[in-house]
Amino acid sequence: MTFDAGESVRTRLSARPGYARGRAGTVPMNCGRPILSGHEHEHPTAPMNRRVGILERALVSRGVISGEQVDGILELFGREMGARNGARYVARAWVDSEFRQRLLTDAPAVLREFGHDLRGTSNPELARLRLVVVENTAVTHNLVVCTLCSCYPVPLLGPPPGWYRSNEYRARAVREPRAVLAEFGLPLDDSVRIQVWDSTADSRYLVLPMRPAGTDHLTEDQLSELVTPQSLVGAGIPLCPQ
Repeated sequence: MTFDAGESVRTRLSARPGYARGRAGTVPMNCGRPILSGHEHEHPTAPMNRRVGILERALVSRGVISGEQVDGILELFGREMGARNGARYVARAWVDSEFRQRLLTDAPAVLREFGHDLRGTSNPELARLRLVVVENTAVTHNLVVCTLCSCYPVPLLGPPPGWYRSNEYRARAVREPRAVLAEFGLPLDDSVRIQVWDSTADSRYLVLPMRPAGTDHLTEDQLSELVTPQSLVGAGIPLCPQ
């Protein structure tokens, strides 16, 4: 299901606390700076995070699990099932036009061929993943949300972040996407059309962001380092090259 935000949504450039502010007049933008630092306010999921931390410490203190086991699991998710996998696909699409077209036309077939990490590694969820890749352009920006729960292409992006699961994001991303993006530090010009994609248990979405300018000299691996987790769902843009 898709929601066309159209041009009727009023852009609010005053970000609420906790989100990086963007600069007006810089759109179309195709690179930026890291957002959602997490150090400026208490995120709505912070109480849950504290409870999880208390539970973890209790389990470790009783010898049920070890701190090393917890770290290993987190590292596994970050390395094997994290956003680095999605970033590899984006970087390949930036440098290989044929691959890019295949990804936009039939992403599930590409995933079955190359694996979730672009290196042939399979994953049980991969066979069930119906992935649709949507491309950002100078005139269209895509934003992904799951209004019912928090459906997310885990093999490519890892576990969904707290803000993606929050009721506020799930409601406002559909109702006022321009305002939400502005609060994420991404104010878009009124000429840019926003397309909101609603993930379901059957269909998951991945955004192919625009390649940052001035990156012609970078290798595919270097390009993948510019791809942020937020840019893969349209809540951000890739980093600018140093």
